[in-house]
Amino acid sequence: MAQWDALVDAALASLAARRLLFNTRLISLAPPPAPSETFAGPEPWDRDTVEVQIDRNSLQQWLAANGVVSSQEDEVNRKLVLFSGNDYMCLSSHPAVREAAVKAAQEYGMGPRGSSLICGYTTYHKLVEESLAELQKKEDCLLCPTGFSANTAVMTALGSISSLLSAMRKPAEDERIAIFSDALNHAATIDGIRLVERQQEAVAFVYKHCDMSHLDSLLSSCSLERKVVVTDSIFSMDGDFALLPELVKLRRKYGFLLVVDDAHGTLVCGENGGGVPELFGCENDIDICLGSLSKGVGCQGGFIACSTPWKRLILSRGRSFIFSTSLPVPVVASVNAAIYISKKEIWRRSIIWEHVRYFASLTKLDITSPIIVIVVGSEEAAVSAHRHLLRSGFLVQPIRPPVVPPNSSRLRITLSAAHSSEDIKRLVDALTPWLPINHAEQSYAASSRL
Repeated sequence: MAQWDALVDAALASLAARRLLFNTRLISLAPPPAPSETFAGPEPWDRDTVEVQIDRNSLQQWLAANGVVSSQEDEVNRKLVLFSGNDYMCLSSHPAVREAAVKAAQEYGMGPRGSSLICGYTTYHKLVEESLAELQKKEDCLLCPTGFSANTAVMTALGSISSLLSAMRKPAEDERIAIFSDALNHAATIDGIRLVERQQEAVAFVYKHCDMSHLDSLLSSCSLERKVVVTDSIFSMDGDFALLPELVKLRRKYGFLLVVDDAHGTLVCGENGGGVPELFGCENDIDICLGSLSKGVGCQGGFIACSTPWKRLILSRGRSFIFSTSLPVPVVASVNAAIYISKKEIWRRSIIWEHVRYFASLTKLDITSPIIVIVVGSEEAAVSAHRHLLRSGFLVQPIRPPVVPPNSSRLRITLSAAHSSEDIKRLVDALTPWLPINHAEQSYAASSRL
């Protein structure tokens, strides 16, 4: 958008005039070799990502904290099938990912000995940034220590535009940025917005979850010229998709900056793993796409895919990026290998979406992503369901307030490429008492007895 391009250019000019425009200094390391071996289907190490064993003491402590008296059965260490992880593609245990981390650690140690702007930016970091920019169809990319820090860096850099263009004084009310945020956005986005609000650089507006009419109304009634809309691509506690095509239409109408957090979509969605923007074919209509490297990528870190001017502004004004130690070289090497493997072993994405369709067919639920949410209501109900699933051989963590609103405690289930159809069938059987249709039947039976 021309307006935002001009704002970023003016902000960069202001920083340059004050000698506050930062740049990374590249430390040259030998380039990592490409992984030598890929596989045509799941292997034993994939299974390691979904089979876990809970320590007896940990289990006792958890049960006691929830007011449950443990039985002898509970005290036995159990091997469980994990249905609560975010390693959708199961790349965390891949031999190529392990080997890349080991080789880099042996050659360079853990590193990187400082923040990216001081001595923590290497050819490994640059290579991953280039790969992610290509994946997201963006001009450039900035690698961050975590997905949380990526969110905060974007928000603080956005807010800084108000201060930079008001000659570093407190921005007047009409000079502030209006940030419109989906009601169910991740805490990382919310905390970043709160920070720039406290600095009086932005004003926040929360629109009802995926309610485009409400967003349209808020946009039309807002007199501030500098508007930003920020949304998750897949909502982590509900499993539904943002309405990106509708957001793109509103972007064309109002000219706002569109920021998308694709934490749960990167590598998982889209033909090439480009995420939810690729799935909907709207990469070019998203101005900033950020995400996590600890979910579909199976490693650690975060990223911000954007234009080069935006990258320069964020690395100069994004405090959570500036003041954090850079990702260690072995971690970055593992990310590079994981991205490479995801392009070769495309069967991983296919299996995930086959599982989504299978789970939907068994439960008759309207499921659209690998994140499946079953709302059970009270905290007690969620804990009871969790204990039942433990005894059935599954680890599905209950999600309770304050993570979700009161009386909306839920089971959050995630599907991965390492799960089997038999795993899913057994899980659905164990879940039967808590599936929505059974809740309705139980409520009717209870009311008929009154």
